[in-house]
Amino acid sequence: MNTMTAIDNETLDARIREVLGEHARLTGDVQSMDPQADLYQAGMTSHASVNVMLALEGAFDIEFPDHMLKRSVFGSIAAIRSAVAELLVS
Repeated sequence: MNTMTAIDNETLDARIREVLGEHARLTGDVQSMDPQADLYQAGMTSHASVNVMLALEGAFDIEFPDHMLKRSVFGSIAAIRSAVAELLVS
């Protein structure tokens, strides 16, 4: 079991926003972005999403399984939070 299983949504969002700020190449401010906002519409490319995925794996000590490697999983902060939270408890 991962050591970060007790992490709360606020902490998850902060770490995710940090990773997005460094790797997603968004046009707007990720800190003020709505968790449901479409990250691709905000400027994230497919290439940047791969960098985001790799950075998230490093930040949370997780590995995204093949079935999670799709656009919808990385489409918003909320979607990323849901996927990361699922992987942290598995």
